[in-house]
Order: sequence, then structure tokens, then C-alpha cells
Amino acid sequence: MIARVYRSSVFALYQLTIAVGILVMPLALAAQRTAGRAPPIHRIVERLESAYEGAKP
Repeated sequence: MIARVYRSSVFALYQLTIAVGILVMPLALAAQRTAGRAPPIHRIVERLESAYEGAKP
């Protein structure tokens, strides 16, 4: 039961992070053009993806 709740929570966070990444993309592109660096959203997505994959039964 707890594993199911954990897996669902990680999946929801993973999906939320992808949505935030899509919404922040214009700001990331502007930061890339002006400062030469983009926010490291891909690291968060990769970590949550690996956590979700590890939570599968």
C-alpha cells in the first residue's frame, strides 16, 4: 500500500516537473541567449524519472 502511494507520488511529481519545464522553456531560452546558461531542469526530470523507474514493482 505504501509502495503504491510512493509510486503515485513520484509519478505525479515527474509529470508536474515536465509540465513546469515546458512552461518555463521560453524563460530558459531567453536565459540561454542572454547569460549563456539555461536552468538545469533536465537534472530534476532525470532524477525523478529514475526514482519512478526504481519504484516499479
